[in-house]
Formats: sequence, structure tokens, C-alpha cells
Amino acid sequence: MIAFLIKRLFHALLVMFVISIIAFAIQDNLGDPIQQMVGQSVPESEREILREQLGLNDPFLVQYLRFAGNALQLDFGYSYIFNQPTTEVILRHLPATLELVFATTLLIVLLSVPIGVYSAIRPRAWLSRFFMGVSIIGISIPVFLTAIMLIQLFAIGVSWSPFPAATGWGAWLNDLVSTEGGMPAYGRGNPVPVLGTWATNFASLEGLTYLVLPAISLASIMLPLFIRLIRAEMLEVLQSEYVKFARAKGISLRRIYFVHALKNTMLPVITMGGVQIGTLVAYTILTETVFQWPGMGLMFLNAIQRSDVPLIITYLMIVGLIFVITNTLVDLIYGLVNPTVKLTGKPA
Repeated sequence: MIAFLIKRLFHALLVMFVISIIAFAIQDNLGDPIQQMVGQSVPESEREILREQLGLNDPFLVQYLRFAGNALQLDFGYSYIFNQPTTEVILRHLPATLELVFATTLLIVLLSVPIGVYSAIRPRAWLSRFFMGVSIIGISIPVFLTAIMLIQLFAIGVSWSPFPAATGWGAWLNDLVSTEGGMPAYGRGNPVPVLGTWATNFASLEGLTYLVLPAISLASIMLPLFIRLIRAEMLEVLQSEYVKFARAKGISLRRIYFVHALKNTMLPVITMGGVQIGTLVAYTILTETVFQWPGMGLMFLNAIQRSDVPLIITYLMIVGLIFVITNTLVDLIYGLVNPTVKLTGKPA
């Protein structure tokens, strides 16, 4: 276990090192941060002075070595936009993103497992066919378009009257296909402070309502993938010899499905889940922009628009670290679910 964690720590450092080099290599293509900081009215002479003060005229290698030396002391520089250490800016926006990712992950797990298992147990049922059809649509629609549709339906509302309103049944059907709106779709509302800069939407009913639409939007791209993956793995497991043997022994179908088959079905799902949860952090850029959710994704987009290179590099390194951490946790969970797998790579 210790050797495994040391190895993963080395991987994290290597990932952050590579990301920092790539980010530094493309910084010249991100625009002029000085222009974003001072505007058009400041003369060129003053801009040059500011460039010298910030070290932007130094060669690439000098800039990177200066950054790397400071990063070893956990100093990733100052944000040009906020005029604060980039780590403080990240930590202020990180809770909102992690909370959104957690709510999305919870939604995916609670829906994908029962739907995927049901679709595998009863593949010819009309409900299974409905789930598979909807999953194809969900995979095909971009996240931002789903977000806009949710805002229109549940925040703004839709009034549609395709049926004759003068009749009782027509009025009832018109009400059925129309929505009143009213769901919050902008920002986080008033999250409850927990510790320092950490505030949560889970501590109040109002906060939870602000999470609903962004979480559904973010889950819309991953949920269909997990439903189809669980269904495919479950169908394969149900055809295995040990399941046929369990049926021959007279073990109840409920125990076969939800104890023996489901456990082996979840092994590849856990592996994929670790990668996809990390990917959710990247997808938050679109979701947070549409809903103006004050997380790292929206912050990163603003940093790109204003050429805030230190903040961009810090964000990319933090996201890389999150990927390494999630994959490490997945490997640990995988070892608990399947004890025959050794984390060190040695045979059991």
C-alpha cells in the first residue's frame, strides 16, 4: 500500500510538471495580459515597465524556472485579474465546483445502476427500450444545449396550447405539456458557510434547488454512458457459467442479480467511473458558464478571456491533480471490491 501511494505521488508530480510546461509553452498564444490589466489608454512606455516588473520579457526558460522554484514552495504566483495568490482564488472557487460534481455523481449513481440492471434483466420490456432510446438522445445532445433547454422549461417556463382549451380534457392536456418555470438557474443563491471559504448548498432546501438544474445538465452527458455500460456488463455476466450454476442450485433470482452478478458488473464500471468523474471537472466549464455557477470552470473561462496566465496554469495543474487523486481512489476501491487484484501489480 505504501509503495502504491508513493508511486501515485510520483505520478501526480509528473503530471503537474508536464501540464505546467505545456501551459507555459502556449502562454504567448493566449493574448497580452498587460493589455487586459491596464486597457488602451496607458502608453506603451508604462506597459513595458509593467512587463519588466512582472518578468514577462524574460526568456521562456527563465520564466519557467522562476515559476517552478516558487511552486516548490507552494507559491504559484499572483492572478492578474484578482491581484491575489492564485491558490487563494482557486480555493475560493473550488468548493462550488466540487459540490456540483458531487451532486452530479450522486445523481448518476442513483439512476444508472437501477436503470442499467433493470434493462439487462428485462431487455425486451418496453421500459427498457424507452431507457435505451432516451440514452441515445442524451449522448447526442451537447451539455450546453441541455442546460439551455432546462432553463427554458423549468426556469422560464413554457406555455403551449396544442389542444382545445375550451374542453376539460384539452385544458388538462395543455397544462400537462406546459411548465410554469420558477426554478433558480443563476448562481448559487445563498450557500451556508461551513469553514473558511467553504460554503455549501446542501445545508438548506433553497441551496438544493439551485443545484438541481446544473446537476441534471452536467449528468446528462455521463448518465447515458453509465446506463449502457452497466446494461452491457450485466448482460455479459448473466450469461456466465457461475450464474447458470447458481440458477441450477435454486438460488433466488434477487440474490443472483443483486449480489453475485451486480458485484462483478461493477468492476469495469468503477474503472471507467474514476476517469469520468475527473472528466466532469472539465465539463463544468460549459455548465458553470450557462448557469453562471461561481466555480472553477467559470473562473477558468474568465482567466482565458483576460489572459491571466498564472491562474490558467494553476487551474490546469489542480485539475491534473484531481485526475490523479480520483484514479488513485478508484484503484483503492477496486482492490476492496476485488481482493484478487493487488495494487502493487503483483499477482494475488
